[in-house]
Amino acid sequence: MWRMPRNYRPNPAQRAERRVPKPLDPARMEEMALAYVARFATSAGKLADYLRRKLRERGWEGEDALEGAGPDIAGLVERFVALGYVDDATFARVKAQGLLRRGYGARRIEQALGAAGIAEPLREESRGNEAERRSAALVMARKRRFGPFGAAGAIDRALREKQVAAMLRAGHPLDHVREVVNAVSEQALEEWVDEARD
Repeated sequence: MWRMPRNYRPNPAQRAERRVPKPLDPARMEEMALAYVARFATSAGKLADYLRRKLRERGWEGEDALEGAGPDIAGLVERFVALGYVDDATFARVKAQGLLRRGYGARRIEQALGAAGIAEPLREESRGNEAERRSAALVMARKRRFGPFGAAGAIDRALREKQVAAMLRAGHPLDHVREVVNAVSEQALEEWVDEARD
């Protein structure tokens, strides 16, 4: 009996030839959208982008393909929102809280939510309050050993500038960055965060 050798690998070009994805029709598109929202937490904007990308990759074979019309992606996304499969408010809140816990600032949260297609009012609500934003700056300082969490003694100017630049890139406002980098002790920073909670 003939057996395939263990180290046999088919030619990748031949493998790609065999698997040509079928063009989408309404049923396949809905199935693909359901699989996407089941697997990933997503926003309406991200779901629409995903479906448009898949449509470009695979083409359209629906009943209306002969007339030159494409699928109603917006209608499908609206239906998923109405059914509760996609909820922009929840997505924005969870994404923003996750970024705050990881030490990112309001500007970085704004960028992430904007890229996900979240509307401005929801982005505004999700940025966190002053205490949460200060706490995020403190988290980043602890993680990266900035300011009083770093080496004991005075920090040289070049290192301080690097710390400031890193915190600004992470989306923290300049006044928070200065407060963190110039803090004399960890206790002073914790009091600064507690001050915003009162």
